[in-house]
Amino acid sequence: MTEDHGSPVFTGIIPARYASTRFPGKPLADILGKPMFWHVYQRAVQCSLLHRVYLATDDERIYRAAGELEVPALMTSPEHHSGTDRIMEAARQLGLARQSVVVNIQGDEPALEPKILDQLLKPFVSATGVCVTTPARWIDSLEAKSHNTVKVVISQSGRALYFSRNPIPWSHDGSGPFLGHIGLYAYRYDTLEKFQQMKQSFLEQTEKLEQLRLLEAGIPIDVVVTRYTCHGVDVPEDISRTVQLLQERQK
Repeated sequence: MTEDHGSPVFTGIIPARYASTRFPGKPLADILGKPMFWHVYQRAVQCSLLHRVYLATDDERIYRAAGELEVPALMTSPEHHSGTDRIMEAARQLGLARQSVVVNIQGDEPALEPKILDQLLKPFVSATGVCVTTPARWIDSLEAKSHNTVKVVISQSGRALYFSRNPIPWSHDGSGPFLGHIGLYAYRYDTLEKFQQMKQSFLEQTEKLEQLRLLEAGIPIDVVVTRYTCHGVDVPEDISRTVQLLQERQK
């Protein structure tokens, strides 16, 4: 596919690893009669800006199931330590152009709102110099206290200044406001390649947040503020909530 009127080609990649400490075989978990990865794919292809979407897996069972359900899939190495490494291998297999945009779509988001992907990609169409985008939403002070919820502070131009597991910015009364980060990313191919080749940085290792590697290297991250919320599946007990969300959207 060629780029149209200066707009890059957008490719979504869904990393789907079989091994998981808390939920082995998670991509194949049954949700309303279909495996989880199928739901993620169906939500992703509803994004109006994505040109194509692929599943990137390390497991033959997932790969075969994808083929049976006509979900485009790529086999990748089982040695990858992160989803970012996996989507980089998939992007290389696809031979993407260096100025194309690769979207890392979490494989455990079967109730993903497609419009959040459109919001994630629009800066690449409307602005120049965009290297990476990621979404965030306003959260209350109670949610901000959780170390599982990553917070981000942004500049007046909307670029990330810092990410932390602690509430930022710090205030005397703890009232905020706070922006909660959502773990979706869109990268220029050449930025993704540079990111994957860099060693882990000091702040990344300290906070256990890989996006800090980009900021420490001086690579800007444009933050898209959204009203949508993601509902990831971390453990089997989360499936019932996901089924409820999907059924509500079908009404």
